[in-house]
Amino acid sequence: MSAHNGPRLILLRHGETAWSRERRHTSHTDLPLTALGERQAVAAGHLLTTLELRNPLVRISPRQRAARTAELAGLTDSVVDDNLAEWDYGAYEGLTTPQIRESLPGWTVWTDEIPDGESAEHVRERADRVLATVTPILPERDIVLVGHGHFSRVLIARWAEFEVREGRRFAMSTGALTVLGYEHDTHTVHAHNLVPNGASL
Repeated sequence: MSAHNGPRLILLRHGETAWSRERRHTSHTDLPLTALGERQAVAAGHLLTTLELRNPLVRISPRQRAARTAELAGLTDSVVDDNLAEWDYGAYEGLTTPQIRESLPGWTVWTDEIPDGESAEHVRERADRVLATVTPILPERDIVLVGHGHFSRVLIARWAEFEVREGRRFAMSTGALTVLGYEHDTHTVHAHNLVPNGASL
């Protein structure tokens, strides 16, 4: 991939964990990367080098899976940002969508409530805070945010000026990159769900 002219906001989802492999909702449960997840993080680092980042500012979720991904991807001097934590799944922590749908047919995190968890409105507020903080910095340097699947998808939706629920349209694999930026001063998605060498490494 060639470098792209202009400011770039790059999202990196952490590498695989045991729960992400099983598609279990994981927010505050602080799981390590699997061996595959570590390889995904290293491979993401190789992909990042092709972007020829400009003095990148790196912010990471407070979870160890994000910190380890940043480390293995070669992203140094990272700063923890609590706003980058994953959507709080409350009572659904550790459950899969099919398990939740046994009692709530058709449930999705994007369209339904989460008992004892975080509302879409609150997640939107966090995402908007992140974007409001980093956007003024973009003209001077690239920014890399290392975080989680659902919250990264919320960031993409909000960058594209969509409501939170439209994050459902941006599936994001473990260890994947998304490149956001501008075209004629309009927020745009330059590349999405980039996974080096496919999903299996």
